[in-house]
Amino acid sequence: MEKGLLLELKNVSAGYNETKIIHDISLAIDEGEIVALMGPNGAGKSTILKAIFGLITHIGDVLLEGEKIYPSPHELVKMGVAYVPQGRRVFNNLTVKENLELGGYSLKDNKECMRRAEHLFNLFPALHAKHDKLAGTLSGGQQQLLSTARGLMTEPKLLLLDEPTLGLSPKVVKEIFQTIKDINQNKKTAILVVEHNLHSLLPITNRAYVLVHGKIVATDTGSNIAKSDILERVFMGKI
Repeated sequence: MEKGLLLELKNVSAGYNETKIIHDISLAIDEGEIVALMGPNGAGKSTILKAIFGLITHIGDVLLEGEKIYPSPHELVKMGVAYVPQGRRVFNNLTVKENLELGGYSLKDNKECMRRAEHLFNLFPALHAKHDKLAGTLSGGQQQLLSTARGLMTEPKLLLLDEPTLGLSPKVVKEIFQTIKDINQNKKTAILVVEHNLHSLLPITNRAYVLVHGKIVATDTGSNIAKSDILERVFMGKI
């Protein structure tokens, strides 16, 4: 079955106050794809996610399933887009289960909310074992899993992940990337991920965009990007 176009950005520029961070960004994400945003610090990767999710204003067009949208977080959740910011943001004084339930706040059916939480506990066994523990007592890796699982409570078509492995040990990094792959394969969820751990990300990436100074300088499949010298040139400041 051919994948359809899910999300498209056309000539999107955005920034903070009067300072533009991204310039004329055009990119596409198909249904069920894993797409990576790569580049050095300050390249504008996280800004793209925030612009998509309506956390900052932008100029240009954002299209979801071919329809131009005017992003706001509340509406995008209803449309099937979820955003997991960097920093493992959990509600420390609530249990793991309560954190998940908050992720389903937009659901009107308590039984459906419980069903989804149970499904996610099956997908994340480490969280199931800690379901009654306060989120603040979890390890860094477990908190990242919880943040990701909470984003999945709405069963999104598209998951936006910002630096999901930041500050985690190599062992946990491997687990996080396996989880990303499992979510994509089992739930058919498209994932747009900002990530610095390129060695682990590229093998599972369908498409990658490389940014420098807020502009896309290269795009290709993950395997082709890995085989090229584009990332070396970018991080050495040669582009």
